[in-house]
Amino acid sequence: MSLNLSSWTRPDQGALFVVSGASGTGKTTLLREALRHVPDLSFSVSATTRPARAGESEGLDYLFVSPERFQAHVDAGDFLEHAQVYGNRYGTLRAPVQKALAQGLSVVLDIDVQGARQVRKTMPNGIGIFLAPTSIEVLEQRLRARGTEAEHTITLRMAQVQEQLNGSGEFEYVVVNDVLSCAHDCLQAVFVAELQKVHRRQLVIQGLKRQDG
Repeated sequence: MSLNLSSWTRPDQGALFVVSGASGTGKTTLLREALRHVPDLSFSVSATTRPARAGESEGLDYLFVSPERFQAHVDAGDFLEHAQVYGNRYGTLRAPVQKALAQGLSVVLDIDVQGARQVRKTMPNGIGIFLAPTSIEVLEQRLRARGTEAEHTITLRMAQVQEQLNGSGEFEYVVVNDVLSCAHDCLQAVFVAELQKVHRRQLVIQGLKRQDG
C-alpha cells in the first residue's frame, strides 16, 4: 500500500494506540515504518529512573527522573502504566498523552501485554493492536536464526513469548506479520481507519451541515 496523505486533515481528537507483540514479531520495524507514513503519529516518551546512556536526550528518548520523583508520580496516579525492569522503573505519564490527543495528535505506546492491561484500566478508549507471528514455531525459528543466544536463553524467551501470545485476544486488532510488506499495509490501514471515525471528525461534519443549510 502506498499511502498518499499529502492533504491529510488532522482529526479533532487524536487516538491512543497501544501496541504489543512478542519478541521477534518485527514490531520495531513495523512501527517505525508506520510513523514515517501516518501523519501526526508519534511514540510516547516514557519516564525512567535509569541514567541516560551515551547519545540519549532528555525528552526525546526518555524523561529521566529520580526514583523519588518516579514514586511521587506513582502515588499521585500520574501514570497510565508503569513497571520495573532489571532494577529500573519505566512508566507512561498521563498528562503528555492527553495533551497530544486534545491537539488532534495520535500517540503510540509500545508496551507488553501486562502494560496494555494497565492502560486499558486507566484509559479504556485506547485502541489495542497485537502484532503476531504466523505461528509459535516460526517465531522460534526467527530467534534461533539470529545465532546470538544460548539455548537456555531461547527457552526462557519462548516462555515469555507464550505469555505475551496468550494475551492476544484482549486487543481490538491482531496484525499477523507473515509477509512484511502486507503487515506494513495492514498496520497502517488500522491507524488510518481509526482516525477517520465519526467521533474524531465532528468539525468536518459540522462544516458540511452548515453548507447544506
